[in-house]
Amino acid sequence: MENGNQEIPENANEHCPGPQSESAGKSDACEGCPNQQICATAPKGPDPDLVAIAERMATVKHKILVLSGKGGVGKSTVSAQLSFALASKDYQVGLLDIDICGPSIPKMLGLEGQDIHQSNLGWSPIYVDSNLGVMSIGFMLPHPDEAVIWRGPRKNGLIKQFLKDVHWGEIDYLVVDAPPGTSDEHISIVQFLQATGIDGAVVVTTPQQVSLIDVRKEISFCKKVGIKVLGVVENMSRLKQPVLDLEFERVFIEGKESIVEDVTEWAQKYIKENAPELLTLFACSKVFDSSRGGAAKMCIDMGVPFLGTVPMDPQLGKAAEEGRSCFEDQKCSSSAPALLRIVEQLIAYHE
Repeated sequence: MENGNQEIPENANEHCPGPQSESAGKSDACEGCPNQQICATAPKGPDPDLVAIAERMATVKHKILVLSGKGGVGKSTVSAQLSFALASKDYQVGLLDIDICGPSIPKMLGLEGQDIHQSNLGWSPIYVDSNLGVMSIGFMLPHPDEAVIWRGPRKNGLIKQFLKDVHWGEIDYLVVDAPPGTSDEHISIVQFLQATGIDGAVVVTTPQQVSLIDVRKEISFCKKVGIKVLGVVENMSRLKQPVLDLEFERVFIEGKESIVEDVTEWAQKYIKENAPELLTLFACSKVFDSSRGGAAKMCIDMGVPFLGTVPMDPQLGKAAEEGRSCFEDQKCSSSAPALLRIVEQLIAYHE
């Protein structure tokens, strides 16, 4: 359904003035529409800054959005490790964090406390390595505990400023870590980048229905705004770690109390002496319910690619906390190979 050149959402009210109209979200026809708040705060009419954004993005070969339907599914971890992996393959990479209210990328890249510098070419990214630059509002906060309490227009303004003022130089990939959901930030990044060409979105979820319900909405959003879904990553598909990384407890009742005794040292010694063949095994456990088929089945239902599963790996969590790549050593033996398979699929898509 269209109104002139303006696309009108399928769930819009009758007599919708169109999302680009000056009266969008404000007219009588907008009352009660589920899109009212979005339309009211979205940029209207031709935007002269789009020319400046197009000029900046002309030196960026590929742009990938990393999205999720809800928070806490590991989207930023995937964004960070995707960037580390691409950089390790000698690509020039930029990581743009547009999660305005929850910027976790600086910590996950080991860049907390860094300040943005400006040159005659614009804002300079903070570099992890010579081929991996990062930009985030986290670098602009006076204190890491500072809350960002901004309305939509101010968020949109900062995203626009990141896109038109950050000097990435000639890079192969720009990975954009977006906040959860389908809020103002998502609409803005699509509007600002669409004319420059967005390769598509990687959508991150966990296996259980409470996450997949929201991810379906995220995929619907991508389809409505014309963003190709490059694939879905099922994160935390199960807990997987080497047997010797496990901790063991013995629980017994003494009177009316439950007593918990740590017997890890004894158990590990027993395994080494009596069942050394177990030392090469991984212990696996389903943390979330995936009895309905998880993300793989959802992808079939919605007609989008499934990129694979990443196990819940305590070592991956530790790498994120310490701001380092999970590929630089053999510690993330559960998650690193799974993430690399996903990255290789994305690279193959662009070749």
